[in-house]
Amino acid sequence: MWLWIAVGIGAVLVLWAIAVYNRLIRLSVRADEAWRNIDTLLRKRADLIPNLVETVKGYASHEREIFERVAEARSASLKARTPREQGEADNFLRETLKSLFAVVENYPELKANENFLSLQRSLEELEEEIARSRRYYNAVVRDFNTAIRTFPNNILAGFFGFREREFYELPSEAMREPPEVSFSR
Repeated sequence: MWLWIAVGIGAVLVLWAIAVYNRLIRLSVRADEAWRNIDTLLRKRADLIPNLVETVKGYASHEREIFERVAEARSASLKARTPREQGEADNFLRETLKSLFAVVENYPELKANENFLSLQRSLEELEEEIARSRRYYNAVVRDFNTAIRTFPNNILAGFFGFREREFYELPSEAMREPPEVSFSR
C-alpha cells in the first residue's frame, strides 16, 4: 500500500513538473515572438526614415548635421539587440527626429508635400504599433518573470536554466510619449 501511495505522489510530482515546464516554455516562446514583432516594426521604421530624410533634404539640403545625426540614430537602432539597448537607441532616434521635424516647421511647402505627408502618416502609425507591441512584450515578460520567480516554480525554473528577461523600457519619462510628428498646414 505504501508503495502505491509513493507511486501516486511521484506521478503527481512528475505531472506537475511537466505542466510547469511546458508553461514556462510557452511563455518563453511568446516573449521571443513578441520581441521579433517589435524588431520587425523597428526595422520598418528604420527603412522609412531614409525616405523621410531624402524628402526633407530636397527642401532643406543645408541642414547636413541633422541628417547625419538621424542616420547615426537609425544605425544605432538597427544594431541594438537587447531591450535595454533598443530603449537607449529609441531615445537617441526620437531626439534626432524631433530635430528633423523642427527643421520641417521652417518649410511650409514641405509640410504640404504629399510624399512627406504620406511618410509622416506612416511613421505615426508605426510609432503607435511599436508602442502597442512594446506593451504586449512587457506583459508577456511580466508573466514569464512572475512564473519563474514564484514558489515552487522557481525550483524547476532554476533547474532548467530559465532566467528573467529584460523589460523594454524607455530610458526617461519624457520618452514614454510618442514623438510629435504632426504639422499644421
